[in-house]
Amino acid sequence: MPDEKGQNGWRLRTGRVSIPGQIYSITIVTHGRWSGLVNWDVARRVIDCLRETEGPGGTETPAFCLMPDHLHWLMRLAPSGDLSCVVGRFKGRSARAVPMLRWQRGFHDHAVRHDEELPQVARYIVANPVRAGLVQRVGEYPYWDAVWL
Repeated sequence: MPDEKGQNGWRLRTGRVSIPGQIYSITIVTHGRWSGLVNWDVARRVIDCLRETEGPGGTETPAFCLMPDHLHWLMRLAPSGDLSCVVGRFKGRSARAVPMLRWQRGFHDHAVRHDEELPQVARYIVANPVRAGLVQRVGEYPYWDAVWL
């Protein structure tokens, strides 16, 4: 079944596996590429919802970067967590906290290999605003966090 861009959203789910304790790099995009995530109040609410996913049955969040129209999220799935459920709960909570926010169906996930350096992955995630030309230095952008930086 085609999604908003005429692509098959089911392909994002093909081969998706929830591995307890696995670290994933997740990308979630707003519906229609709505760019309201840079509004201070909206961003704070979305980040609060992201933090609410942490804990038993949820995640640990070593790094994230909230871009104007999408979220990059480095997360470790809890031992009892399910990847699709955790992301779905986050999307639902954030959409309730910010009534004008809608997320695209699906999300992109990448299981981080054990040989990948997590601090390097986190640096790549938080440097997205620099690569996008939004700021010249990471420290100038307010909507990110990383345990190593």
